[in-house]
Amino acid sequence: MRRTIAPARMRSGNNPSRFKIGHDMINRRAFLNSGLACALAATTMPLLGRAARASGSDMRLFWFGSPGRAERTLAVAKLFEAANPGTTVLGEVGGNDYWSKLTTMLAGGNAPDIFQLEPGRFADYAGRGAMLPLDDYLGKTIRTDRLLPGALELGTVKGKVAGMPLSNNAFALLYDTVAFQQAGLTPPGRDTTWDDFARLCTDMTKAIGKKGVWAVGNAARYSYAFEAFLLQRGKKLYREDGQIGFDAKDATDWYGYWESLAKKGGCVPADVQAQDKIQIDSNPMSRGNAVMAIAFSNMLVGYQALQKNPVGITTLPVAEKGGASGLFYRAGLHFGIAKNSPDPERAARFLDFFVNDLAAGQILGVERGVPINLDVRAAIAPALDETQKRSFDYVEGIADVVGPFPAQVPVGASELEDRVYRTVADRMAFGQITPTEAGEELVSQANAILKG
Repeated sequence: MRRTIAPARMRSGNNPSRFKIGHDMINRRAFLNSGLACALAATTMPLLGRAARASGSDMRLFWFGSPGRAERTLAVAKLFEAANPGTTVLGEVGGNDYWSKLTTMLAGGNAPDIFQLEPGRFADYAGRGAMLPLDDYLGKTIRTDRLLPGALELGTVKGKVAGMPLSNNAFALLYDTVAFQQAGLTPPGRDTTWDDFARLCTDMTKAIGKKGVWAVGNAARYSYAFEAFLLQRGKKLYREDGQIGFDAKDATDWYGYWESLAKKGGCVPADVQAQDKIQIDSNPMSRGNAVMAIAFSNMLVGYQALQKNPVGITTLPVAEKGGASGLFYRAGLHFGIAKNSPDPERAARFLDFFVNDLAAGQILGVERGVPINLDVRAAIAPALDETQKRSFDYVEGIADVVGPFPAQVPVGASELEDRVYRTVADRMAFGQITPTEAGEELVSQANAILKG
């Protein structure tokens, strides 16, 4: 059976020693050693113009992520094909242009049967009617009896299950354990406040004493880090009515914190942070410009793959010791079925297989997060490698400090992610506006978009 993964082009024209999948460049040696080459060996040709050639036996799958995620996803697709003779899974990995490509495909009526979404955008796409509600398939085609209690709530928008949560994860702080040992500093932990963290970052940069290396990236542009900061204050990123749950003072305090840290040398400067495309491989830690990263728990696997030293994982800093953690269990990622999928029943069978099949779960591990199927979770736990176990244990270990899942993101949140959060933070980092102006601008633009 033919399995196809669709690159924009299979080889970079000017560098035959590198392959291109979507827009993620992979070193050829790492590519071959990863085993992904074996998964691609059956490829007959790039899937360009695939909609015109797709047959009734084809099912299109679109996702984003690391080469390791591609390898795991394709391996599960192969198992699904074996269990469903006559079906061919056409897989495509998106890069930094994933969201623009997905939006274009949806607008043109050319959406993949199944596509991947992340929690910060999931409800926005659902609210725009991009996905087929799964309610009619739940408990039938898609087994739900062994799912983590409440898991389906993470995929529910306006009373309908719009997509299938694939896992759960939480905000996390990742750090280079050896860097802290060499610096003689204690890594951050549960009781580390934001003030403690600022002092630690400044001390760490000084201890490193290496040009082009700082303690951490500038997280002013990360809406998820801002969300934790807000929850610790008793505020929200978004309210139940779809409007923002913070004011200009909250945003100004957030921006002011990172501006102060940057001036003290505790985080990377604007030109370094601007290179981060909100992908693991473009984060300052992955590029060697920082020894810590504010990320998500499942990303530990991807970060560790790019680091020579063991990567530790802990909670985000808190407003005050013993106060709210700002953490909650969230869907690691979602799969949605396109509203115009020609065979939604088959797509639903794939979602069931991806989430509930034990063999599929063993292949997927915790790269997308901890499985939501309790049997799969128990089955994979003993076989996890050291890195995966750290990610798994972190999610299990914060059960006593996580809060309730906040309101789903509203329609318009994707536009905020693409045009506002990072843009405003970057303008401030480059000195074009002050923290106060940044806070006012964030609130003004957010209100305009969400009320538009």
